[in-house]
Amino acid sequence: MNNRIIQGFGLTLVGLLFTATSAFAGNYSLDTTHSEVGFSVKYMMVSSTSGKFDKFTVDATLDDNDLGKSSVTVVIDATTINTENAKRDGHLKAPDFFDVEKHPELKFVSTGLVKDGVAWKLNGNLTMRGVTKPVSLKAEISDTIKNPWGDLVRGVKVRGVLKRSDFGLKWNKALETGGVLVSDDVSLEIDLTLKKQ
Repeated sequence: MNNRIIQGFGLTLVGLLFTATSAFAGNYSLDTTHSEVGFSVKYMMVSSTSGKFDKFTVDATLDDNDLGKSSVTVVIDATTINTENAKRDGHLKAPDFFDVEKHPELKFVSTGLVKDGVAWKLNGNLTMRGVTKPVSLKAEISDTIKNPWGDLVRGVKVRGVLKRSDFGLKWNKALETGGVLVSDDVSLEIDLTLKKQ
């Protein structure tokens, strides 16, 4: 797997204040206007808060004849976390959570892609806040199609649930009625459009 990551490139997820590019490695690159990395977490046991990372890079090598031989590396700029609330974003960047001054990146490196019914199981190692642990995510990968501009593209949808405490993000507060302010479980919601080089 090609692990070259071009620093300074990223993917814009929201707003006009950010720019979007992708790492041109592997045999697929991002369609940056139709891709995003998001998450959601239960708040006060009754509602959910969602957010996104405004910049990340993807190095994808997909074997069109045997997707099981494919590989992907995703590097996320943790400093670009965006929940559309500046005060909350500042807390998420602080040592209570991502501690971005010491750990400015999150990184996922795939170790295997296994057929799982009509979908795929994407296995890999996730590094967050300096802690690396194996994770298994559900992936849906579309067939290759040609868009109106003649490009060959694939859609990739990745979903999964992580425990943030496994990676040292343990901050919380107890509620008087029971439970905690922020759930330990974080749902990942990743949608990519990949263009064949």
